[in-house]
Amino acid sequence: MRKKAISVIVALALIVIVIIVGFGGMLWDKYSYGKELADLDAYYGVEQGQLAIILQDEMIDEKALLKDGTVYFDLDLIHNYFNEGFYADSAEGKLLYTTADDTVTALFGTGEYTDRSGGHSAGYIVCFSEGDAVYVAADYVKLFTNYSFSLYDRHLQVYTQWGEKQTMEVAKKTQIRVLGGIKSPILRELEKGETVELLDEMEDWSKVKTSDSIIGYVENKRLKNPGTETEIPVTDYVPAEYTSIAMPGKVSLGFHSIGGEGGNATLAQMAAEGTGMNVIAPTWFSITDNEGNYRSFASSQYVQEAHGYGLQVWGVWDNFNYRNETGTDVSTYQVLSSTSKRQALVQNIVNTSLELGLDGVNIDFEGLTEDCGIHYVQFLRELSVLCRSNGLVLSVDNYVPFHFNNFYRLDIQGQVTDYVIIMGYDEHWITGGEAGSVASLEYVSNGLDKTLDQVPAGKVVNALPFYTILWATQGVSVTGQYITLANVGEYLQRMNAETVWDEVACQNYAEWQSGEATYQIWVEDEESIAVKLDVMKVKNIGGVAVWRLGYGTPAAWNLIASYAGT
Repeated sequence: MRKKAISVIVALALIVIVIIVGFGGMLWDKYSYGKELADLDAYYGVEQGQLAIILQDEMIDEKALLKDGTVYFDLDLIHNYFNEGFYADSAEGKLLYTTADDTVTALFGTGEYTDRSGGHSAGYIVCFSEGDAVYVAADYVKLFTNYSFSLYDRHLQVYTQWGEKQTMEVAKKTQIRVLGGIKSPILRELEKGETVELLDEMEDWSKVKTSDSIIGYVENKRLKNPGTETEIPVTDYVPAEYTSIAMPGKVSLGFHSIGGEGGNATLAQMAAEGTGMNVIAPTWFSITDNEGNYRSFASSQYVQEAHGYGLQVWGVWDNFNYRNETGTDVSTYQVLSSTSKRQALVQNIVNTSLELGLDGVNIDFEGLTEDCGIHYVQFLRELSVLCRSNGLVLSVDNYVPFHFNNFYRLDIQGQVTDYVIIMGYDEHWITGGEAGSVASLEYVSNGLDKTLDQVPAGKVVNALPFYTILWATQGVSVTGQYITLANVGEYLQRMNAETVWDEVACQNYAEWQSGEATYQIWVEDEESIAVKLDVMKVKNIGGVAVWRLGYGTPAAWNLIASYAGT
């Protein structure tokens, strides 16, 4: 019996021991610190030759490349995060960067770049293409951008902004882990006395960044001595200043529509009409083919005569008149997306302007598609450099800004050009199929407000329409015909049409029936012009333009002269 009892006791003891050991193991598993090391390739999401990017304090999705010891960024990444001024022409194998006074060029796959002072050796391949992507050396980007980067084993720390950061000291040796929790994989060991940047403090754990830019989590009890550090900004790159030519006072510009060389003979008549006008813009030049050639109705005698009237002459280059006149298929995209064609056009515009003695250049490129936007902006950048160095005023005509035409980039135009002219009309247009005002006050005012969000007020010029549209609606058919400001009064009188003031559009409005058609007209006249000028005065913009000479009345021009102070 005694032996049997002892056996039972031993068995029970063994069972208790097994239970204790098992329970202790469970407790150990639950409360002991995990020792699993994180798979750093998976953590950073990188493959051979790739580098994760820590931008400020966050790891972004995009990756950098490490090639022959040099760090490279995808051009799209550079545009998104660093500097949108770089322009690549993959067809010609060129990377361009245009400043206020120069265009710097690097050829794909070379370690050279050229600027106005000549050629320079970078000491590394500046840029290259791989598939559809263009990669640019991080060190080359720094030549034109204030930012910093530090290279580590699998990642890159990048800063584009600087300020105060919170710090903590590591109280005793511990680990930084992928997530908050003692079982989370370890990123690396932390030594006592290390300083880490505090990114986010939670109840038991804190998100921190180490001196080698590893971001992870550390227990709060392992941290002590909170502090702050002031980061030192990078200011190595000092961009050239964008200087501008400004008229002495407000611009008062009249567009002179010229459809042939004979149109130049009407200068005296147009100058006499434009009371207070100080700039005349003849529509002389129009792109004729996909090489960037253009036809010209220009006359140096016209320029000299205009100067005699006290007028500056800004020649207009457009991309649509020749096409409309002849039916020739002219692709602005093909011209501007080719660096050699685009730069030849820029040089020819400036050469022609100087030969004629013009005071300025006016660019009126309309109907561009969104894919042409980056090329158009580069065209304006390059043109601005040559205009600036040759003392030519550069002005650009634009639609009233909306989300669908923001690729015209008024913000960049406001930086590189002298005047941004907003065509404050075409709220409703003759082939639009809907009757309405050409330029209601709200349309004009809102367009100016959107422009002023992007362009300095002194550079903004609002173009007024010296015309309106008579609408005829019959069933579902809506047609229109243009009537000039000079003729609209007589026309309404002949139609015995009575007008009433439209408080919303701030225009006189008339409507009548004739046969089965309903006629409507939102009148542009001295009253509507006066209201628009009052709004422009309040917004303190740089001036007024008129489309077009030959359409106006003495009363309207007197209002403009009073507004412009000329």
